[in-house]
Amino acid sequence: MNARRLLVLAALAAGGDAIGAAPPAGELVALPGGEAGIGFDDLRYSARLHRVLVPGGGTGNLYLVDPDTRAVTVIGGFGAVARRGGGHEDGPTSVDESGGLLYVIDRTRHLLDVVDPVAKRIVASARLAAGPDYVRVVESRRELWVTEPDADQIEIFALAATAGAPPVHAAVVSVRNGPESLVIDEARGRAYTHRWQASTVAIDLASRKIVAEWQNGCAAARGIALDGERGFLFAACADGTTTVLDVKAGGRRLSTLAHGSGVDVIGYAAQTRHLVLAGTRCRCLVTLAVGADGALSFVSEQPATRTSHCAVADDRGHAWWCDQDRGAIWRAAEAPAVRGSEGHAPAGPRLNDDGARRELAGGKSEVTAAPVKETRRSPSR
Repeated sequence: MNARRLLVLAALAAGGDAIGAAPPAGELVALPGGEAGIGFDDLRYSARLHRVLVPGGGTGNLYLVDPDTRAVTVIGGFGAVARRGGGHEDGPTSVDESGGLLYVIDRTRHLLDVVDPVAKRIVASARLAAGPDYVRVVESRRELWVTEPDADQIEIFALAATAGAPPVHAAVVSVRNGPESLVIDEARGRAYTHRWQASTVAIDLASRKIVAEWQNGCAAARGIALDGERGFLFAACADGTTTVLDVKAGGRRLSTLAHGSGVDVIGYAAQTRHLVLAGTRCRCLVTLAVGADGALSFVSEQPATRTSHCAVADDRGHAWWCDQDRGAIWRAAEAPAVRGSEGHAPAGPRLNDDGARRELAGGKSEVTAAPVKETRRSPSR
């Protein structure tokens, strides 16, 4: 076996990074039980718990990570599988927090679980109507909204009056050709989610009906985030294009910028007004700034890995991104102090994966994409 072959095998064993690629940015946080890889999807940060919330997929674990010390707390008891593929069809894959309790979907057991992070155990569960994708808390209505793309719907549960009791099924909202991703706008009484292509819908929390639909420019819609204070909704496309929609002005497009590719779950830091995106195709972690007028601008690009499709920001100036092959997450600087010293890509005209030119003008970019046949994407990404 020659030296180059040994080098290739070593790189694959270490997580499949390209030969000669820059080392990943940040500090590795190993997750117990993740050595065979983890099919990540959702990443969250709870300011109340002061923890990064990491559903561990087929490991059957939920991980709580201290953003300062990187110490990991493991909560088990979810569906686990011995053999893990490249997707995220097993175990816990999405989480949200409210009132000190955690709400977790378990794809293996088709359950919505209530978790006490102090006791480190599941305290109650409710059966789901269909395969789940994301769970989000609606605190103003004491509800849990769970996206179920296989059934083209969002299932709504009412939180029990007794803390820690099982949630109770309340209703479903039909979202044809969706729903993908979910964010709650408590101030305006709305939930926002994508159809798989082209548009984002606004759902009234009280009536549980779609009340608006806005074009987001995505051939394949993925991540979503919200600046609730300023009314900016962020729609991320798989090809790395991010669009800002003004929910106060009928979903008017304020800005579009294309950077990175292979993007899925995105994060937003309200205190710094930065978006963080991780991409599998670009193997990169990208930070964008959001101006007072909603204009997006490039801040930095840092090296990541081929399975870095999800990211979240905490309130300590960190960006966290997932590494599926290593079964780990990484903590990096949200906005590195020194830019360009590690070969970070500058802002400027780039090419989409399909060759469409990305033009930058006046700090903004507009994307011209070739027409894409509308085909539904399954929840597996």
